[in-house]
This record gives sequence, structure tokens and C-alpha cells, in this order.
Amino acid sequence: MNQTHYAIIFILRPAGDSYEFLLARRAEGRYMGGTWQLISGKIESGETAWEAAIREMREETSLRPTELYRLSHLTQFYRPDNDSLNTGVTFCAIVPANASVSLDNENTEFQWMPLGDTRDQLMWKNDQEAFDEVCRVILDDGPSKPYQQIPL
Repeated sequence: MNQTHYAIIFILRPAGDSYEFLLARRAEGRYMGGTWQLISGKIESGETAWEAAIREMREETSLRPTELYRLSHLTQFYRPDNDSLNTGVTFCAIVPANASVSLDNENTEFQWMPLGDTRDQLMWKNDQEAFDEVCRVILDDGPSKPYQQIPL
């Protein structure tokens, strides 16, 4: 069995007095093709998890964060198609309200979801739990927020 490490990124932008979350539709022919997902990708050799998060954001969406936070939530899942145990380190990235998305070939569409609609659109329980942490700690300025921020 292979083991792979991923960076998973919640990307947010300010929208009035709230926020919107970015979801992207995976391209057909790719793992989980046709589903709406968070931006994610493999952590490459010699790369930190947070560096991978920034790189994946840039490669898949052309976005660059103005703020980056690590979340305490880790995701583990098994992929039978390649017999791999996968660990996902989860991050929250904030981009400017006017940030422009340009997708690569891994995704075919994107949508900015209002804060109140996002949780129900996340297909995995682990993503829903991480979303709750984003809201409770990052957006609501929880006590651990300063310690979760990664200086850019």
C-alpha cells in the first residue's frame, strides 16, 4: 500500500460583511471527476505542507493568499483505485474580494459559495468538520487564531 500526503485548502474571499468559499468541479477522467471539491494536491518531496497549499492554489486557480492558516483537522482516507492511504493537512487561505480565478485542467468550473450554503455542499464529513473549525476559529476570531496563522 502506498502512502500519500495532501494539502487541502479552504479558499475564502470577503463578500460584504461575510465570506464566500471556493469550490471547483473536478474534470472528468480524474479521481472523483464531476464532483465539487476543495482545492487540494499532493505534497511534493522537499516541500512543506503549507508551501504545497500555496503552490496548489496557484496552479489550480491562479490565486495567491493574503492570509494563510493551518487547521487542526487532519483527513485520512483510503483510495482503492491506487491502493493508497492518504493523509490531508488542511488549511484556510483568504484571498482579496476582487481576486480572479483562472482554472487549470484539473477542474472545469468553479463557484463562490455563500458562507451559509457551503457546509451542505461539502461531500465529506471531514471537510464539514474542518469547515466548522474555519468558521469558529478563523472567521469568528477564536482564541487559537493567532497561533494557527502562517506568516507569508
